[in-house]
Amino acid sequence: MASDPARLDVLTMGRVGVDIYPLQAEVALEDVTTFAKYLGGSATNVAVAAARLGRSAAVITRTGNDPFGRFVHHALKGYGVSDQFVTGVPGLPTPVTFCEIFPPDHFPIWFYRYPKAPDLEIRTDELPAEAIGSARLLWATGTGLSQEPSRSAHAAALAARGTNRLTVLDLDYRPSFWPSPEEAGRQMRAVLPYVTAAVGNLDECEAAVGTRDPRMAAARLLELGVTLAVVKQGPLGVLAAEKDRLVEVAPLPVEVVNGIGAGDGFGGALCHGLLAGWPLERTVRFANAAGAIVTTRLECSSAMPTTAEVEEFLGAAHA
Repeated sequence: MASDPARLDVLTMGRVGVDIYPLQAEVALEDVTTFAKYLGGSATNVAVAAARLGRSAAVITRTGNDPFGRFVHHALKGYGVSDQFVTGVPGLPTPVTFCEIFPPDHFPIWFYRYPKAPDLEIRTDELPAEAIGSARLLWATGTGLSQEPSRSAHAAALAARGTNRLTVLDLDYRPSFWPSPEEAGRQMRAVLPYVTAAVGNLDECEAAVGTRDPRMAAARLLELGVTLAVVKQGPLGVLAAEKDRLVEVAPLPVEVVNGIGAGDGFGGALCHGLLAGWPLERTVRFANAAGAIVTTRLECSSAMPTTAEVEEFLGAAHA
């Protein structure tokens, strides 16, 4: 992957960590005896997903100066994602995340981001302005808006892009990161005028625009200035809306192993389709398939599919 920021296809910004996932399904966390560690964090996973699809990618984030921080650097390089904008924060540990696995639809998750996650220490005066301005697509997450100085840094990065560039906000609402859903909604709406596309599931859309109705949520996002609104509905599929176009894509049947990370696989594939200039329906179908593939695998980052895997999956699904 070229390190020249002018050649970046996808630049993501936000959450990073280490996923410590059980190797035993249908076992309560207190009874799990074996675990494995993986690169994690939504913005980071999206960069990995884009790289697996052949895109040059980098992530703007921060870790602790600790062994898990070193693991993040090594893992990013292993996945072909540039770590040139990943810096350490003295005194704060790299976050870890645990989950339980109860397929097909129960995956409780615990975030250990105390006393504060380093990725919330991204600062405006340290942003890589050249890379932000030149990347073909910038992907930011709602979590980055939850605390300062990250909030101001995210707003500055989004505003610097201009609405003629591909700039995506993943609503990424995690209740434990916010004092209230109302505050999350206020902060998300404050940056939506700088964004060309917004992506979220029903919970995230409800926090951002006050409704779980997918069509109404998409309409409200468009009213707030985005040109593309994507609403993920889980077992009901995906709805995507532009000013004069509405696309609905049905879910794909799979045997779910772990549903965590599917949204990030969807996100990386969405980036790929947007950059390729595909028609909206093709882009959403491809992203939907990528997300479905991730659910059939235990981990998140290393579960991200290649283009060939997505195309083969789509071919089999429609055979």
